[in-house]
This record gives sequence, structure tokens and C-alpha cells, in this order.
Amino acid sequence: MIPVILSGGSGTRLWPLSRAKKPKQFLSLVNEKSMLQNTLLRLRGLEQLAPPIVVCNEDHRFMVAEQLRELKIGDACIMLEPVGRNTAPAIAIAAIQAMQLQQQQQDPVLLVLAADHVIQDIPAFQQAVMEAQLAAEAGKLVTFGIVPVSAHTGYGYIRHSQQNIDQIPNTYQVTEFKEKPDRKTAEHYLASGEYCWNSGMFMFKASSLLAELEKFAPEIVKACRLAVTTASQDLDFVRVDNEAFSTSPADSLDYAVLEKSDNTVMVPLNAGWSDVGSYDALWDVMAKDAEGNACRGDVMLEATRNSYINAEEKLVAVIGLDNVIVVETKDAVLVANKNDIQQVKSIVQRLQSYGRSEVDLHREVFRPWGKYDSVDQGKRYQVKHITVKPGAKLSVQKHHHRAEHWVVVSGTALVRNGDEEFMVTENESTFIPIGVVHSLENPGKIPLELIEVQSGSYLGEDDIVRFADKYGRE
Repeated sequence: MIPVILSGGSGTRLWPLSRAKKPKQFLSLVNEKSMLQNTLLRLRGLEQLAPPIVVCNEDHRFMVAEQLRELKIGDACIMLEPVGRNTAPAIAIAAIQAMQLQQQQQDPVLLVLAADHVIQDIPAFQQAVMEAQLAAEAGKLVTFGIVPVSAHTGYGYIRHSQQNIDQIPNTYQVTEFKEKPDRKTAEHYLASGEYCWNSGMFMFKASSLLAELEKFAPEIVKACRLAVTTASQDLDFVRVDNEAFSTSPADSLDYAVLEKSDNTVMVPLNAGWSDVGSYDALWDVMAKDAEGNACRGDVMLEATRNSYINAEEKLVAVIGLDNVIVVETKDAVLVANKNDIQQVKSIVQRLQSYGRSEVDLHREVFRPWGKYDSVDQGKRYQVKHITVKPGAKLSVQKHHHRAEHWVVVSGTALVRNGDEEFMVTENESTFIPIGVVHSLENPGKIPLELIEVQSGSYLGEDDIVRFADKYGRE
């Protein structure tokens, strides 16, 4: 069985924690691990599990690789989608790749999971996976239906038969997919006992999926086969061909195949599932104090109830409020009534229309070599706290409009400055003039930390000319 982890999406409803360049699947929202890492960790203990395939986009590739490395998963296949085409093409390229990887077993079972779900009852989840595997090996397309606990209007629904499929326990024929309902319809679904929430998690043999795609969406299969056949290897990544993949129609797996196929079945899942699509959903799955408050970070409360408070950097004090969301990050603060939290999407849309960087980037920006935090800036200067991982190196580069002063505060830097190459250690500094070719490397065993002061007429990140880069960036 090959886990296929879909790691797309931007998680805009969890702004300002989640942003386009680092969305919710890479964040530690409910414990010390990220949602992507928790998705992989909950698979441990399942038998005959092959290395995972992770499908993500170009911008997130190094974060995926780093988070897998932290879990000591060194044999994963990371596939890069050049453009977003929804779940059907993403799963199709994973299925085609899986059949190429499994040379001795040409028809692997795929367990398709989203990277940004919360599942609290791991044994119940693994039991449902094992039940679904029986159906998948019998040639069925399995979707996992969440046993509903409320008349939720934010999820699609799956209508299913009331009798088990012969010879396959706890598996039911899917009779209908339903869009997100209104309140009255959702209450009817809940009362009938015939419906489950649509989780967006699936299991099937690679051949079964591709056969149904050939039947109902042949243009997707054609584009994806060509895209994988002409894919290139880029460091640790499989770079799917842009031109071929872009010709694929954009469609969800539900619409493209599952709603049309008479081979679709459902395994119910009752395991404390949530897609954590909003702050009220995040509040639901978190541990709470006696007053119903879920808090992270340095938080002080007085006469406050039923609230979610997240303090990233500063002390956050909340007094006399009920049913609120308060999120403090290094560069943005969100305060909202929990009942109105869905409107955060409107804030994100306005930020996009204004061209604000806060919609895409955190103040702390992650790079393949480490990270930087823009701690201060003015009209002609910017101050960054830079952390370089052991053995990592920034690209050989120059700038047309800015000079840089580097002060090492921890570790040792190997610096190229024009024709010179030298070491800079703690409490030492160097100056990089405008237009001089330079590079920065950490040759040591501990993280290199330095303060960079930029000065000049233009300080944008696009003022960079790269001459060499070990991470394959242009």
C-alpha cells in the first residue's frame, strides 16, 4: 500500500497563521508536529506500507522535504505540480508514478490522504484503512465517509446503502454525492442515518482508478500519462512536465469519477476527524480549559470564555470576552467573533487586491538553506535575522541596489566577498558592497545565526542575480 499525500491548498480561512507560501499543512496547529507530519505519523503501525508519494507545488517543495527529513523519511517520492488542476489530475499522476515505482508489483493499492486533516482516534482510523483495503483489493473505489456528529453545512455528504457489500465487512455502496446543504437539509441528512460527511480521503488500486478515469475522463489520463512520462528529476523531486500537465482539465476526483462510477463504495470512519477549515473548527479539536478556552502561546485571560487565543510572539491578554478568535503573529493580528470567522476570506481577498505581502508571506520566511526574519525596515534600510542550517549555502549572487552588513552572533560563516573567501565567527562582521559577487555558507555543525543590515535605494527580494545555486533555483 502506497500512501499518497495531497499537499496543495493555501488554507486562507486560517489567515494570518496560514498563508500562501506556508499554508496550514506545514503549521503546528494542534501539537508540536505539523499537520503534514501528523498525517504521516498516523500511518505508522500499518503493515506492508511502502514509502509515500507526496504531491505538492513548486513553492512548497523544500518545506515538504525538510518536514519529511525531520521524520527520518528519506525514501519518499515528492512530485511537483506545475499548476493546480484539482484532485483528479493530482491523484492520477500519483497513480501513474506508483505503477512505475512498483516494478515487481505493478498494481499497488493507493491510500489517498489530505495533508491538512486532524484525526484524533488513530486506532479507529487504522481499522478503517484495513477494512478499506479489502474493498480496494477487490477492485472497488473506496471513499471514507465521516460518521456525522452534527448537521454540518460546511461539508459535502455521501448517501450510502444500508446493507454491507457481500463478503466485504463495514463497506457500503455509494448511491449519491450531495453538495454542501442548507441547515434544514443537513438536519434531514443527519436524522435519516443514510448520509456521511465527504472526507476527501480514498483508497483504490492504481489500475482500478486509471481504468475508471479512462472511462469517464480520458483527457485527464492522457495529459497525466504524458506529464509523468516526460517528467524530470530535480534533486529529490519529480518535476512533472508543465506543458503536458497544463492541458489536463481541472476537476475533483468526486466529479470526474466517483459520482459517475457504479464501482464506488464507502467505508465509514468515526475517528474524531476534522478538516480544520476554519478557526472555529480548530477550536473544536483543541484541548480547552474549564471556561472553554483553547490557548497557545503566552496568553493571559480574565473573565473570558469559549474562545481561541493564539499568541505567536507577544503576551496577549483578553478580558471580558466570549466566543472570540484572537490570533497574534509577528506582522498581523486577527480579532473576530467566532460566529463571523468565515469572513476572514473577505479580508484575504482585500489584502490580495491591495497587493499586500501579508497574504502570501509571514515575516519569518523559510528557504531551503534556512530562514530569515525581517525584524525592522525603513525607507532605505532593512534588518534581518538570518539562520543558515549546518552544511547549507545561500546562492552565489550579487545585488544592483543594496549593500549588506553581516554580523555573526552564533556559529561560523564561510563568506565569499568578491575574490576573497574567509571565515567569520561569533562577534565578527563583514561588509558586502553593491554589485559585488558574494555567498554565505555554514560549514559547521550548529545553526549559523547572523544579523544582516541592508542599505540602499531598493530592498526588494527580486534584486538578486544568481550565478550558482545548489538547490536548483533560477
